[in-house]
Amino acid sequence: SGESGAGKTESTKLLLQHIMNLCKGNLQLEQQILQVNPLLEAFGNAQTVMNDNSSRFGKYIQLHFQKNTVQGAKLSEYLLEKSRVVQQDAGERNFHIFYYMFAGLSSEEKEMYGLLDPSLYRYISGRFGTRDVAQRWKHKYQEVCNALDMVGFQEQEQVDMQAILAGVLSLGNVTFEPEESNGSVKVSEASRGWLKAAAVKVNILSHLVCYVPCSPWSPSVSCCSLCADARDSIAKVAYGRVFGWIVCKINELLAENVDPEVELGEIGILDIFGFENFAVNRFEQLCINLANEQLQHFFNHHIFQLEQAAYKEEELPWETITFNNNEPILNLLLAKPLGLLSLLDEQSAFPQATDKTFVDKLNSSFKGNLHFQPGRGRVLGFSILHYAGKVQYTAGGFLEKNRDTLPASIRGLFINSITPLLSVLFTGKSLCYDHRIPVLWLAGLLVFLCPHQHSLMVLMERMYSANPHFVRCIKPNRQKEPGVVESQVVLQQLRYNGLLETIRIRRDGFSWRPSFEEFAER
Repeated sequence: SGESGAGKTESTKLLLQHIMNLCKGNLQLEQQILQVNPLLEAFGNAQTVMNDNSSRFGKYIQLHFQKNTVQGAKLSEYLLEKSRVVQQDAGERNFHIFYYMFAGLSSEEKEMYGLLDPSLYRYISGRFGTRDVAQRWKHKYQEVCNALDMVGFQEQEQVDMQAILAGVLSLGNVTFEPEESNGSVKVSEASRGWLKAAAVKVNILSHLVCYVPCSPWSPSVSCCSLCADARDSIAKVAYGRVFGWIVCKINELLAENVDPEVELGEIGILDIFGFENFAVNRFEQLCINLANEQLQHFFNHHIFQLEQAAYKEEELPWETITFNNNEPILNLLLAKPLGLLSLLDEQSAFPQATDKTFVDKLNSSFKGNLHFQPGRGRVLGFSILHYAGKVQYTAGGFLEKNRDTLPASIRGLFINSITPLLSVLFTGKSLCYDHRIPVLWLAGLLVFLCPHQHSLMVLMERMYSANPHFVRCIKPNRQKEPGVVESQVVLQQLRYNGLLETIRIRRDGFSWRPSFEEFAER
């Protein structure tokens, strides 16, 4: 764990190499495990203001062992930041793969996929790199192609996948205008070419995207903007499904080929997005920071609570070490029925609710809470005092992102697509996991968990069932410069991570724990 840009992903790669080096065995499998990284980073990482290669998803790698030899591995992905496909803030980029494609595809291939000059595409903000950067991207594209071959993607699957990505970019340039005769909305004449490039029949998609009922509760929201939201939903869902499919293909490749009766040992490595505090923080940052709050609580639980409880049980002379307990912040976010996420779910269930009614509800529910501050100024939002510092959130889009829905008519369009892969991704037959939202019975009520919360819940269950070791990554400076250590930046992280108290408990505590048998034998 650690801040965004502290070196978690690089440390994970080094740790994997180290483990593979220690357990000489199945060389081919070990190489495959190490080589899937370029693929995951191309589709799941992006440039942010804090980190040029920021993981925009969490990954948990399970290595399965038999007699100290790796027999197989499994990858789980959490909370891919799909909104990045359709929107990036100043100084940020879309997922790497889009830029790699422009740099690496030949002119003939670009023509086949209907790709034009990169500066024309809204989803990559018209930004491209210098010649040197483009050359590096070209090399990265080749790495991705090699990894796709190595993982076992068929040539047609690779073509389909890139056709979908090109279609997503073209879809982003589709705009809408009012139909003068009957007051409905249509695809603008100027963007019909982009719709055609998105490889979907014009009349079908324009009908489906535009058939979005205008809300009687929000007359200020134009039908054109609702159509644009539907267009963006299609792009996000298509990209998310491609990413999930890649992870499943990787898991098929890395699955162990052993007798199911054989019990395997396991080492799991969790590499998850770091704590984030940008100039503008949205729903995605709240999910990321919630995950970090939960991991910090998990760390506190093991390092301070369980450790000191063991000393008490053994009746050792011990002066209790206090630590910064972030439980009140987790209660603010997760308590039922009045935690922030419960209130968000409640508001998401009301068609007439808006981001403003959600913020009003927060302001009235958390009045006087030490870890919550109402928004100031004109921007609709609120602040939370996290364990790592105060973060100001912009509330626009919270309800829509929490619902994370796709109109059934659009799902039908995907299933009947002329691109075979797109059809397969939406029938669900090829995917290794169930996309249905889990349901809980709570006190006789039917509660639908939003995908973000379910993803975190499963992750934390895994963590608490394991015997953990913590690798704390510390960011040396804010300028992304090598060889520069800013003492105050480092000290701030040591403080909020609880590492100063950890050093104390490690120094004063009892690190060597032989069993009675070991001790007696010695």
